[in-house]
Amino acid sequence: MNPVFSTVGLLMLSNVFMTFAWYAHLKNLADKPWILAVVISWSIAFFEYLLQVPANRIGHEVMTVGQLKILQEIITLTIFVPFTVFYLKEKLTWDYLWAGLCMLGAVYFMFRSKL
Repeated sequence: MNPVFSTVGLLMLSNVFMTFAWYAHLKNLADKPWILAVVISWSIAFFEYLLQVPANRIGHEVMTVGQLKILQEIITLTIFVPFTVFYLKEKLTWDYLWAGLCMLGAVYFMFRSKL
């Protein structure tokens, strides 16, 4: 399989775990001690790392570390925005659009040598 597609797929899956590890406790464990949220979040993050580490190793065969990081941030935004709206029930604001446009600029500068 193409290393770029493998990398993107693994990073998307890892990001789902990461987003839940970092933010789901705000909804599900808000009334529980923070240490419980930490333990549960670390448990979820374990699975994120099982996907993220191989994704970065595969991706580094064809991309620089900077390109991998920007790719991860774009994926984070594409996973995080629906998570915030549909799972946490927060309102979508124009700031997400502006942040996304800034990220597109970052993508351009990191990948322009390959364009």
